[in-house]
Amino acid sequence: MTLIQAILLGIVQGLTEFIPISSTAHLVLASRVLGLALSPEQLTSSIAVIQLGTLIAVLIYFATDIWNISIAFVRDHLKLLTGKGGSGLSHEAQLGWLVIIGSLPVAIVGLLFKKQIEGTFTKNLWVIATMMIVIALLLAIAEAVGKQQRQMQDLTVKDALIVGFAQCLALIPGSSRSGSTIMGGLFAGEVRDTAARFSFLLSIPAIAASGLLEMKEALHRLPQGSLASLAVGTIISGIVGYLSIWFLLRFLRTHTTGVFIGYRLIVGGAILILLFMGRITPL
Repeated sequence: MTLIQAILLGIVQGLTEFIPISSTAHLVLASRVLGLALSPEQLTSSIAVIQLGTLIAVLIYFATDIWNISIAFVRDHLKLLTGKGGSGLSHEAQLGWLVIIGSLPVAIVGLLFKKQIEGTFTKNLWVIATMMIVIALLLAIAEAVGKQQRQMQDLTVKDALIVGFAQCLALIPGSSRSGSTIMGGLFAGEVRDTAARFSFLLSIPAIAASGLLEMKEALHRLPQGSLASLAVGTIISGIVGYLSIWFLLRFLRTHTTGVFIGYRLIVGGAILILLFMGRITPL
């Protein structure tokens, strides 16, 4: 992997990790356009490592929220243990539990299907194109039927479970982690920017786990000399990812996800047409 290839992959990752159009789909397509000579396992490792840049973006953007949640979580549980709990857990401490509970489904499913996730199935354009369209349709239904009344302070364990299980769809390429979790939030009755904000908080454990696990394997899998380029791509993905978070949260306060639904349908449909015509190969 050259420096230019890594930078371009970093830009693609930063743009598509948080905007609900599927980072995996765009990274797989970008790797083909750039002519990356990587095996499916090597590409999976590269994507997971570059994702760590977007993890840093989330940590920086939500630093205040993360700090408040962490402090409240420790403080309130210490009070409960010492019998000074009073009225129970604060909203911030409860939110900490919701992130933990919401992260469990994807962690369990991800470990159970680790081999499939790293293999050729998750790079297959038939799968990617189909899921681009499926999630677009589900997101459209969620926009139509979701009540969109509930804010961050209204979130419950039910929200965590709905969004957490929706995040499992992100293990299938073309789904989009943010697209799946925002869809789950809308089905749960959350307003759009709350669904996006909770989606981003829920992405922290998932991205951290996959990135750190794959980083160890990337050291052995990737061609010699590519790690320096990968590090640059990771930094670029962090910078672009931060801007993407800022954009999406502002956008969803006054707009629907319609533009992303339309984009997914067009791209997914175009890939399927090219596959049917034999212009591109699935792998």
